[in-house]
Amino acid sequence: MKKSLFAVAALSAIAGAAQAQSSVTVYGIVDVGFIGINERATAGATTTKGTVNTFGSSAEQSSRLGFKGTEDLGGGSSAFFTLETGLNADNSTLSAFNTRQAFAGYKKNGIGNVAFGTQYTPIHNAAGLTDPGQLNNMIGNVIFATTPQANGNTAPFASGPSLGSGQTDAYTVRTSNTLTATTDTFAGFQGTALYTLNNQNQTVTTTSAGGTTNNSGWGLGLNYTWNKLLVTANYQAFKSLSPTSVATAVTLYGQTGGTNVNDQQSYFAATYDFGILKAYAQYVSRKATAALNSGYYAKRTAEQIGVRSFITPTIEAWASGGMGKANAYGQGEPNTSFTAWQLGSNYWLSKRTNLYAIYGQSQASNVTSIAGTQYSYGGSNYAIGLRHTF
Repeated sequence: MKKSLFAVAALSAIAGAAQAQSSVTVYGIVDVGFIGINERATAGATTTKGTVNTFGSSAEQSSRLGFKGTEDLGGGSSAFFTLETGLNADNSTLSAFNTRQAFAGYKKNGIGNVAFGTQYTPIHNAAGLTDPGQLNNMIGNVIFATTPQANGNTAPFASGPSLGSGQTDAYTVRTSNTLTATTDTFAGFQGTALYTLNNQNQTVTTTSAGGTTNNSGWGLGLNYTWNKLLVTANYQAFKSLSPTSVATAVTLYGQTGGTNVNDQQSYFAATYDFGILKAYAQYVSRKATAALNSGYYAKRTAEQIGVRSFITPTIEAWASGGMGKANAYGQGEPNTSFTAWQLGSNYWLSKRTNLYAIYGQSQASNVTSIAGTQYSYGGSNYAIGLRHTF
């Protein structure tokens, strides 16, 4: 009898230890291939052309290495973390250890989770669910507006044309010093919230040093799923204030709009799976306004439609097209209309490895600056490569 009791106690202890065990997963993507970029920019009577053909990386998806883990805390609770850095698969510096994601959090089944650290914004997470090109890094997407040079590949121009700079200008992708909360799904609805905060207070010693640096922001997102329909609505706003700076320059490129800027962004999208193909519709808007002078601003809106489908069990294809407008007030800031389209295909060798071919074009026209200089931009981008996930 005593031996039985000891055996039961031992088994109970082992079960309890198993429940409290943590698991860590190493994951990543290696995306390599041949990339070609052709760009042409015209300013007044001067036309500049640039061409690059290279064996590069991250055309279909950014190469990365990550670690993620969970620990079962019992009672439907768990702790989790993610650490992720980008990879440069095409040069001698494999990684600069740039932080793509770095956060830890707590989850309660049936309620949701909270996390702290460097994380994707609600708009970027929603775009990942509703973009026909799945946020690839090629020219031709007006929502995730970027090019392969944003991932370390060579650019046709040393600095890049203002509308082909290789940086995402439609919305902010990730923020640091961030708290997020995500609910579980209730009656088809799932909500997300973000708050980012990085304040510094110092004694003012000169007109250009000290004072208060206030970087903050918040965001909300709501997804609704019903059968084969997905609808998402998202809004986020960021603010950067510095009382010792008199800067009024505003830019949409990169992750921040500059100093003393109020940056407001929204994204709405829907997808419907018809079985034979999946249809997409997207709209994004962004306006960055100088905090010291609301007359200085940069605004961009764009809309896009697309389809994605498995033509055979191993061949997948997508197509998208979009247009938009960008306007700004301030010396040297352009006003323009732009269009873009993209075609792509995957040939799946296995669940983790595929070959791909992608082609995209973009064109900006009716570009004028405040000084009256006529400006236009056109670009095309093609890539053939291999992507492996692990």
